[in-house]
Amino acid sequence: MTNRITQLMHFQWEQLHHAARIHLDPEMPLTYRDRSLSDTMRTALRLRQALEMETPYIFENELIAFTRTVPNLPRIFGDAEWAEITGSHFIHELGNVSNLSPDYASVFSRGLLAIRETLNDCELHRAMRISIDAVLDLTRRYEAAAREKGYTLLADTLARVPAQAPRTFREALQSMRILHYALWCEGDYHNTMGRFDQYMMPYLQADLDAGRETEESAFELLEAFFLACNRDSDMYPGMQQGDNGQSIVLGGMLPDGCDGFNLLSKWCLRASAELRLIDPKINLRVNSKTPLEIYEMGTQLTKLGLGFPQYENDDVAIPALEALGYETQDARNYVMAACWEFIIPGKGMDIVNIGALPFANIVDRVIREHLGECKTLDELKEIVRGEIFASVRQSVEERKNLYFIPSPYLSLFFEGCLENEKDISLGCKYNNWGLHGTGVAPAADMLAAVDQEVFRGSLPAEELLEALRQDFVGFDALHDKLKYHCPKVGNDEDAADSLMSWLLDTFADAVSGLKNERGGIIRPGTGSAMFYIFHANELGATADGREAGVPLPANYSPSLNIRLNGPVSLIKSFTKPNLKRTINGGPLTIEFSNSVFTQEESITKVAQLVQLFVLRGGHQLQLNTVNRERMLDAQVHPENHRNLIVRVWGWSGYFVELDKCYQDHIIRRAELSV
Repeated sequence: MTNRITQLMHFQWEQLHHAARIHLDPEMPLTYRDRSLSDTMRTALRLRQALEMETPYIFENELIAFTRTVPNLPRIFGDAEWAEITGSHFIHELGNVSNLSPDYASVFSRGLLAIRETLNDCELHRAMRISIDAVLDLTRRYEAAAREKGYTLLADTLARVPAQAPRTFREALQSMRILHYALWCEGDYHNTMGRFDQYMMPYLQADLDAGRETEESAFELLEAFFLACNRDSDMYPGMQQGDNGQSIVLGGMLPDGCDGFNLLSKWCLRASAELRLIDPKINLRVNSKTPLEIYEMGTQLTKLGLGFPQYENDDVAIPALEALGYETQDARNYVMAACWEFIIPGKGMDIVNIGALPFANIVDRVIREHLGECKTLDELKEIVRGEIFASVRQSVEERKNLYFIPSPYLSLFFEGCLENEKDISLGCKYNNWGLHGTGVAPAADMLAAVDQEVFRGSLPAEELLEALRQDFVGFDALHDKLKYHCPKVGNDEDAADSLMSWLLDTFADAVSGLKNERGGIIRPGTGSAMFYIFHANELGATADGREAGVPLPANYSPSLNIRLNGPVSLIKSFTKPNLKRTINGGPLTIEFSNSVFTQEESITKVAQLVQLFVLRGGHQLQLNTVNRERMLDAQVHPENHRNLIVRVWGWSGYFVELDKCYQDHIIRRAELSV
């Protein structure tokens, strides 16, 4: 790390740049709140006003410019207008287009001015023109500020991009910063940076070959860009600070079938290790032929406790996406959404987190309502199957007449939007929906416990039900048996693992053939997002020995506070299902104690575990390194642990900035050793 990067990092970490932030006048006139205007035009005018209000701010030693100085403007619609819209439409999250991956390379290759020249006088194109002009106007003001400060190289860069196509690595990084920055200002959020190493590598290679940059100077530019990604993230919407979707994908198969891991892939891993910041969050695409060396590079980040990289297995993901109807070249080009969902850059308007199937809640309800009338596990499973089908269909039925706020600027980055005069909010090449699957491991554990103790054992059904009603108070022996002496997913026990496979297959069967109102399919997944907290709050004690109030596991993971045999058994359990059928996404999440990395050979051992997961057909894996004592101390003395990073569900954040329910969940997760 150069002295310049060290100085920039300190300045930013101490939040000294926050001094430039502007507090808006609540009586400020909003030029876009005109009901006579279309929603599309209002979005463009809101972006223009947002960027007009920005004050160019240049750091000392600045390399990559653009810093947010204005918190989010009021929404496009007033409360009364928004109530009208929400009263007659289904609104996903905040109502803005989100969780997509723009095709930055397509905009790079032309530049905004060349794109502007292609626009006609239709409404969408007029809105696009306003948006482009607003971005370029702010860029010109940044250029002037840089020249005034004597930063000629930065000013010359801003004079060129993003108006024109970048020629160098420096110009490409600066262009990327501006283009991505403006997405947030339009109101679009969680829009990822996609296959960063692929579309940026040609610029880096050309600079190195021509001698315009040395490896040291080019790497300094990369770290400056990474710092810029962390500059404004506290302003971004999300469930918690850190949940901002700023992820990149490294490596993986290219559309022509070649492997894409390159020099810039390595540099991104190295930059993350040096900076130790939460953004950009790294996804590493791998396959059965990936060398152990690459897994070891990723494990170096795991050792630091960053909560990434998250691994994606091309051998599972690509054929699974093809089976869902994605063209081969598109499937090979997949990236990750804000957390883990598989999406296609520049072509997908997939809504990958539109709802969730509550596996644990369904199984618990069936046990409470029907256990006494069933004689065998198969009878109970048949009822569960019917409930899963009904839940899926209800989710799809409830999500009709979908409305998104138009995004004319974002539409510039998606195939066919400009040419067909169709805003991205109305759809693109792929318009599929994704449902998460919450609590599948505890759901399987419940069924396994009931099978062993009731159907194959001597436990009366009514005694179990009464124990659940009493939260196991007065049923200590039964509680101990259910919690510690029944089969559990994660311990390589087929009695439980086979039931998890059955539950996931049932989920896949339930969505098969269903279509959403945009003609897309429904994709089942193994993720949980924040539902692992929400769904757990609706549960009492459960038949797997879980007490009321204990959260469900995050994502595709074993139940909390059970006795696990170790990481190898854990991986064996969670690679038994046919994960190609539940490919919306959702990683197996494993927590390691930081004591694992006290031994010299630990990097290789953990890397080999990741390799085992991939070779056994796992789809996604995310590792976290935690220290329980440090987290407990951070709850008492947060000022001493500002830089403590943890993985929450599909994203990493600073522990002390999380709500206590998420802190407590992370503390309760198992710490494994190798």
